[in-house]
Amino acid sequence: MEPFNAIQTIFILRTMLLDNLKDYKIILASKSPRRYSLLKELGLKFEVMIHEIEEIFPDSLPFEEIPVYLARLKAQQFKNEIDNQTIIITADTIVYIDNEILGKPTDYDEAFQMLQKLSDRWHQVATGVCIYSKNKKVTFTSVTKVLFKSLTDQEIDYYITNFKPFDKAGAYGIQEWIGLIAAERIEGSYFNVMGLPIQRIYEELCNF
Repeated sequence: MEPFNAIQTIFILRTMLLDNLKDYKIILASKSPRRYSLLKELGLKFEVMIHEIEEIFPDSLPFEEIPVYLARLKAQQFKNEIDNQTIIITADTIVYIDNEILGKPTDYDEAFQMLQKLSDRWHQVATGVCIYSKNKKVTFTSVTKVLFKSLTDQEIDYYITNFKPFDKAGAYGIQEWIGLIAAERIEGSYFNVMGLPIQRIYEELCNF
């Protein structure tokens, strides 16, 4: 009998891990390709389904509570569509600096201003997650601190022109060129900055 190769071993481990979810239908309620890729790396079988919402939240909320509030709001859109064997995973990410939330830029100029604000500064990235079924709901927020180097106008222009980060909070993706040249220090989860604190999600799913 031939020994297992690395691919076979990984497949068996993935089959054994998260075995508690084998009878569930899992839905990722996000159109983010980064979140899709990270969840896929866990070996989960899931579908993508989205309900658009207005991302409005109470002004009184502390910044770390805003993304989890929005994640809950996204999950609630599915409450009449799921049965006892369905799990919904929702998430929302914000960038926070100087008591200001940096959402997704609407155009080049707004993206440029955001990256100028982040230049040579620490900022915080908070991702809120809701894992929701008929019988159980788990919510949490993960916060990561990121230090950017001083960015030149030419570097900012190059990034925006070539990567068009208009679908990203704070006008950047840490996994892209800007992260390679600008992220000097990160305190916390790197994957959280990408948009999904995947280690914490794995732990929560193991106990779901």
